[in-house]
Amino acid sequence: MLKNFTDKILNGVPISKDEAFKITSMEGAGLFELFSSANKIRETLKGNGVNLCSIVNAKSGACPEDCSYCAQSSKSRTDIPVYPLVKKGVVIERAKEAKVSGVKRFCVVTSGRRIGKGELMEIASMIKDIRDIGLLPCATLGLLNKDELSFLKDNGLERYHHNLETSERFFPEICRTHTYYDKLRTIEAANSSGLSICSGGIFGIGEAWQDRIDMALALKELNVDSAPVNFLIPVKGTSLAERTMLHPFEALKIISLYRFILPEKEIRVCGGRMQVLGEFNSMVFMAGADSLLTGNYLTTTGRSYEDDLRLIRDYGLRVC
Repeated sequence: MLKNFTDKILNGVPISKDEAFKITSMEGAGLFELFSSANKIRETLKGNGVNLCSIVNAKSGACPEDCSYCAQSSKSRTDIPVYPLVKKGVVIERAKEAKVSGVKRFCVVTSGRRIGKGELMEIASMIKDIRDIGLLPCATLGLLNKDELSFLKDNGLERYHHNLETSERFFPEICRTHTYYDKLRTIEAANSSGLSICSGGIFGIGEAWQDRIDMALALKELNVDSAPVNFLIPVKGTSLAERTMLHPFEALKIISLYRFILPEKEIRVCGGRMQVLGEFNSMVFMAGADSLLTGNYLTTTGRSYEDDLRLIRDYGLRVC
C-alpha cells in the first residue's frame, strides 16, 4: 500500500483523502515503513537541505483572544511575562544571534488579535534591518489586512506566518473570539500581497485524525510554502492544562502524514518538539520533516542552535 502511495506522489499524483485515512491507521511495525516512505519522499523532492528559522517574542501576553491552548490568552491564568512591543535594538540583537548560528529565517512575533498602526510602523523598521543583516524576515502579527501586509512587504517582509491551527470543523472548540474564516481571509490577503505563506497548526488539542487531514488538505488548497507542525505542551493555567501530551510515535506519524499530503512543501517542526518527542527528536527527518524552528519558542523552552546543528550534521544533512 505505502509503496503505491509513495510512487504516486513521486510521479506527481496526490493521494486522496481516503488514502490519507489509510495512512493514519498504521500502527506498530508499520510505522517504521511509514517513516521510511516519508523519508524517501523528503529525500527525493526536498534533497538533503534543512531550513532553519528562529523567532523573537516581540510582544508578550495580555491577548484578548480566547484560544484554549495558548498561555497568552485572556482565558489563561499563567505566569508568563507580559510586556509591550520591545525596542528595535532587542529584536536586531536576537536576529544577529540567529544569523551567526546558521538560521536562514527570522520571525517577529506579537501577541494579540492584531497590531496597531504605530506598532506596524515600528515593526516595518525592524524588518528592514533584519533583511539588511542577511536574514529572510518573517512576521506573525495577527489578523492584518491587505494594505497592512503590502506595506510590510514593501519594507522587506518575505513571509507571513498565520496558522489555521486546526480544521474548520474543530476550530470553534478551541477559539470563539475570531473565526476560521478570519484566518482564511488573513492568509488570502497575505498571498494577494505577494508574500510567501507559512501556515500550519497545533496537534494534541483534542482534534481527530479527520481534523488533521482536513487541515492538511486546506493548506494544500491555499498553496502554502511552509507548514508548521506544533505539538501541545499543556501549560498550567490554560484550558488544556490537563490534556495528556501526544505519544512520540503519534507525533512522528503526523509529520509523515503531512509529508504525504504536502510532498513538496516545507514541513517545519516547531513548538513542543522536545517536550513531546524527547529522545525521539532525532527521528524528525526520518519521519519526513525538512525544516525546524530552533531556539526558544514564545513562552516555553525550545532547543539550542548548537544542538540542532549537531543533529543535522549527524544525519548527513546540511543547513540551507
